[in-house]
Amino acid sequence: MTGILSVDLPCLPLLASALTAAERGWPVIPLHPGSKRPAGHAERACPGTGRCAGGHRTPEERATTDPELIHAAWAHQPYNVGIATGPAGLLVIDLDPVKAEEPEGAPDGAASLQALCERAAQALPDTYRVRTARGEHLYFTAPGGVRLKCSVDRLGPHIDTRAWGGYVVAPGSTTPDGTYEVAHDAPVAELPAWLTALLVEPDRPTPMPVRVHDGTRAARTALERECAVIASATEGGPNGRNNTLHRSACKVARFVAWGDIPRHVVEEAIQGAGEATGLPPAECRTTIRSALDWVIAHATPREAA
Repeated sequence: MTGILSVDLPCLPLLASALTAAERGWPVIPLHPGSKRPAGHAERACPGTGRCAGGHRTPEERATTDPELIHAAWAHQPYNVGIATGPAGLLVIDLDPVKAEEPEGAPDGAASLQALCERAAQALPDTYRVRTARGEHLYFTAPGGVRLKCSVDRLGPHIDTRAWGGYVVAPGSTTPDGTYEVAHDAPVAELPAWLTALLVEPDRPTPMPVRVHDGTRAARTALERECAVIASATEGGPNGRNNTLHRSACKVARFVAWGDIPRHVVEEAIQGAGEATGLPPAECRTTIRSALDWVIAHATPREAA
């Protein structure tokens, strides 16, 4: 295979893992060596050049099954391997252990999944399973006609799912917590219809326009406009929800810096708009705070009219 002799020895097992996933039709991305974090730059540090010349490309968008690109990426760096679940047509159920601070007897992901099956009077089909560093991944083929997203605890305590917008760490990868290994090398089963029904998100209601009563007219208009922009954002890409949230918060932050509108008014309005898109509250707060802090610290005086 082209380039195989030039691959550094420590990289060979991980290169093999990436190629194995790609041969299954599962696009892969490099993860930092010994880590679960994607390699490459984050959205806010995007140089806007190369592959990102047309806008920042997320790890999901950069994922590939091209053997030449995979060889180039893994030839000299022992990157862990990530599988982009959405493009791979996968829904992966991630079973996690109980956290140290939880009370004794709290169910882990495996126990929660068993309880869910018992309540539904359903059994899971035999499928491909990966033993993770802390739990287990159950691979399923995602259903056609519906675009499932990632979820956290939606099916039960310590049960996450990875689909569009997410990825899983592939077998052969190693983190400080341990190594990911194939636990059951069976064909990937279709996701049962009863689980699909639990994971399909209801239609998002049309967001109500934000009306702001504090601040100057220009500041209120800008805030209301940016809240509408945020509420219309969708996941992923340069115009994704988090990226849009950060960009809009930066635009309004200058009015806070100039004293035209109270900071808490901006934070509350943009927080509501961000949550309306389905972003987690904590993620919204972190993004908004980061944007406001940076712009306020670096704002230049307003030019005279």
